Amino acid sequence: MAIKYKRELRIGIVFIIATVVLIWGLMYLKGLELFSSSRIFYAVYDNVDGLQVSNPVTLNGLQIGQVNVLSFDKSHNGKIICELYIKNDYPLTKNSVARIRSSSLLGSKEVAIILGKSTEKIKNGDTLKTEIEASLGSEVNKQLLPLKVKAENLISSIDSVATIVQLVLNRNTRENLVQAIDHVKDALANISHATFSLDTLVSTQKKNIAGIIINVESISRNLKQNNEKITNIISNLSDLSDSLAKARIPATIMQVNTVVRSLNTTLEKINKGEGSLGLLVNDQKLYIDLENAARNLNLLIEDLKANPKKYLKVSVF
Repeated sequence: MAIKYKRELRIGIVFIIATVVLIWGLMYLKGLELFSSSRIFYAVYDNVDGLQVSNPVTLNGLQIGQVNVLSFDKSHNGKIICELYIKNDYPLTKNSVARIRSSSLLGSKEVAIILGKSTEKIKNGDTLKTEIEASLGSEVNKQLLPLKVKAENLISSIDSVATIVQLVLNRNTRENLVQAIDHVKDALANISHATFSLDTLVSTQKKNIAGIIINVESISRNLKQNNEKITNIISNLSDLSDSLAKARIPATIMQVNTVVRSLNTTLEKINKGEGSLGLLVNDQKLYIDLENAARNLNLLIEDLKANPKKYLKVSVF
């Protein structure tokens, strides 16, 4: 019987030792040390942002504990109470902050303790201040949100413009646009032809153009050389204009107009047969008589020349 009891006692002792080792191993895997002193602190969050039990609690990048429990506040205000298991050999100040942040690019979370400037140490069971650090994805989304809004507005504007263009560019407008493009092509072709013709003209008349330029230079040189003479001519013209202004030309022209008007009146009277000269000019019989008298006088003079003795008698004493 004694041997049987000893065997059962041994089995019980081995079972107890195995159980203790198993519990110690599980706690070790969870980051909890069975035989070391530790403290419990609390942090209250509106949103734990994917934080889970057993996530590490770090101080300056060194793990000093882990998240032990996550539970909702019993007052049903929606807040989440996070129980933090921290080793006892890490002193924390009273205004320290428990910040949830990403521990890697894969998105795993941790609670980083940010030490405050206070010298007063917190006690076991105290509640820390809390913060949530924005993740890389949220920061990217935050930066891309304005771009997203602008892109949406731009797409909306493009849709509006496309609708307007579709309404404006109907069949008739498209045909008119095609015709306008054809006209532009023709105009460009004409301009090209005109440019070619101008180039050809310039190339063929280069000597003439050069001669014209030389002549123009010669004229300008002559003008420059005869600047004093031209100045004198202009001065003389100025003096002449002054003399003409002093010559009372308007009064003279008025007198000439009066004389011409009087002469026209006299000529009208002559044409009408008024006065002696008018009668002489307009009386046909008087004209004939004067013509006959002139003829007879010519005959008398000719006969006098031919027979002077007939008209001259010489007597001798």
